[in-house]
Amino acid sequence: MLTVHHLEHSRSQRVLWLLEELGVDYEVKRYARDPKTSLAPPELQAIHPLGKSPVITDGDRVIAETGAIIEYLIEREGQGRLLPDDESARLDYRYWMHAAEGSVMPLLVMTLVFNRVETAPMPFFIRPIAKGISAKVKGSFINPSLERMLAHMEASLAETGWFAGKTMTAADIMMSFPVEAASARTGGGQQYPNLQAFAQKIHALPSYQRALERGGPYELMA
Repeated sequence: MLTVHHLEHSRSQRVLWLLEELGVDYEVKRYARDPKTSLAPPELQAIHPLGKSPVITDGDRVIAETGAIIEYLIEREGQGRLLPDDESARLDYRYWMHAAEGSVMPLLVMTLVFNRVETAPMPFFIRPIAKGISAKVKGSFINPSLERMLAHMEASLAETGWFAGKTMTAADIMMSFPVEAASARTGGGQQYPNLQAFAQKIHALPSYQRALERGGPYELMA
């Protein structure tokens, strides 16, 4: 039996959605974040040395990293489903499967980290320095880079509404978390109508709704 070691409010929501879309039987073991640090609990280290989610177990196999998990499940259970249907779409598929965590999420994580630097408890005389450094990094690198990436994502959805071809693929499942995180952390909306439409479309899918029921709290959409 496949087991998804699922952390609330996390990337592993995509794994649940994929399994629901494929109609695979699986179990969910839920983990709550630390209320103070928002980090995964130490119990996850018993499953994988890094103690992070997502991670799945399939018999004696332990597979971590969302992209690796999704590729494993597509190969094991997909039977040709959720794959692109032509060469051009296959190139886009491969690109977005890697760009989700390799290009988009690092920028969003940096946005989160530097936003927290500005509001973290610290001596009053340090706060102006910390805010100044944060503003400089965000203004000179993070924000411009993120804006270019979001514009790229927006343009990529213009033709079909999907990231790789005319129908939904596993690349759309991979990109769902960056799209949702971008909306939650940057207030993206009206200036990115294609991204907004993409999020609304996937949220309405029965498989997505079932994954939310199985996974529990997931507030990135708020």
